[in-house]
Amino acid sequence: MRKIIHCDCDCFYAAVEMRDNPALKDIPIAIGGSVEQRGVVATCNYPARTFGIHSAMPMAQALKRCPHLTLIRGDMPKYKAVARQVFAIYREVTELIEPLSLDEAFLDVSDVSLLQGSATRMAQMIRERVSREVGITVSAGVAPNKFLAKIASDWNKPDGLCVITPDEVEHFVQALPVKKIHGVGPRTAEKMAGLDIHTCADLRTRSLTELVEHFGRFGKRLHELSFGHDDRPVKTHRERKSVSTEQTYAKDLPSLEACRKELPILLEDLERRYARLDPPPAVRGLMVKVKFNDFTQTTVEHADPAPNLDQFETLLNVGWARGERPVRLLGVGYRLAEAAPVEQLSLF
Repeated sequence: MRKIIHCDCDCFYAAVEMRDNPALKDIPIAIGGSVEQRGVVATCNYPARTFGIHSAMPMAQALKRCPHLTLIRGDMPKYKAVARQVFAIYREVTELIEPLSLDEAFLDVSDVSLLQGSATRMAQMIRERVSREVGITVSAGVAPNKFLAKIASDWNKPDGLCVITPDEVEHFVQALPVKKIHGVGPRTAEKMAGLDIHTCADLRTRSLTELVEHFGRFGKRLHELSFGHDDRPVKTHRERKSVSTEQTYAKDLPSLEACRKELPILLEDLERRYARLDPPPAVRGLMVKVKFNDFTQTTVEHADPAPNLDQFETLLNVGWARGERPVRLLGVGYRLAEAAPVEQLSLF
């Protein structure tokens, strides 16, 4: 039986800013791009969240919800330095660490003898050390697998610890709302509600065939998770599945032709990002992302190992046709055929 800890720094960027400037602690703040450049919220603190502000929200919309919101552009080198401190503490517990982002990671402590092998005590020690030595808080979840550990870390946020022991898995999972399952967004949750599926216990009443019929390949995953099953190991190197770049424009692109003119600039940046991968993986497909001025978005993909401008233009034509309105954001990317280490690992 595995012992997995999922650690998640609470509102990480905002927490670092509040640590460095305590006057920010009790006022709503958001980290992200400027309103003038049509930036979005990268993260916000909990006072800001009481106004309904959340990550990926346009900054202009956040200011409408909270006119006295304090905006901070952010300092990525500082955040990376703090992340290195946090991960150094993780590594004193185990080398089996799977970074998910600067502020989030899985730790496999199954074979760690520290603290009599108690994953709960290890998680608590990590939280105490990060608070004392780094000056921010970490929420942690302890469980027999990654699926449950990640859910547990969110259970008592912020600055919380939740432990799901092997004996508690069955009871916990049966009562778990399906909206807590990673990958179940608002649309999928709405579809499930229409099928009278609200908890994992409800999922269990549906056959694997029925779930696949309604939810495609994700149906098989839902079937497994409804029983609390997740055999994924903690991977110290995660597979990179794609490389991409995108641009939010200060003024909407009014036409398809205006969008086409931006493609060469985006593709040049994409090529730079791709060239930095070592070694560059094989390309197996292309994708174009279009976000319209009403914030609806679409992604068009095509399997092709030999990308060129004409192919990206074809995908853009398809994406534009799905909305045919001014565009606020364009993105382009490659789907990759081979595994490669996540670039982020080099930070640590």
